[in-house]
Amino acid sequence: MNRDIQVTFDARDPRALSCFWRDVLGYVHPGPPGVKVPEGGDPLAAWDTFLAGIGVPQEQRNARSAIEDPRGLGPRVFFQRVPEGKEAKNRVHLDVRAAPGLAGGERMAALEAECARLVALGASRVRRDEPAPPLSAGFIVMADPEGNEFCLD
Repeated sequence: MNRDIQVTFDARDPRALSCFWRDVLGYVHPGPPGVKVPEGGDPLAAWDTFLAGIGVPQEQRNARSAIEDPRGLGPRVFFQRVPEGKEAKNRVHLDVRAAPGLAGGERMAALEAECARLVALGASRVRRDEPAPPLSAGFIVMADPEGNEFCLD
């Protein structure tokens, strides 16, 4: 039996973190239940209207956010506001597969290009691990705007 999964991030600012990961992964924000967001419309604005309409207080409207793969292939990613900050290294992290099928210098150049794009979105570069065949093709460790580590692989 197959299972669908959802990846959940604890966050200080769910909306901002979901926007970062939306842009990293090429995902989209789904619209609210029962609301048809017009082509080119802003699903986050639709959520603001929806939440106001059902009486959610302003201070609670950024308690959660989600993004989805528009192709329906990848897992849904959910962001929930928590009171505590990040204290230690993640025990689980995402690997963003930015250079599948590439090797050596070509692979590392592709990872560097993606690293530059993600830094411009708000990520931080942590370190670069050089290829060490046969066990490692090389990767770059990064952190999202709230300090959650992830790898460009």
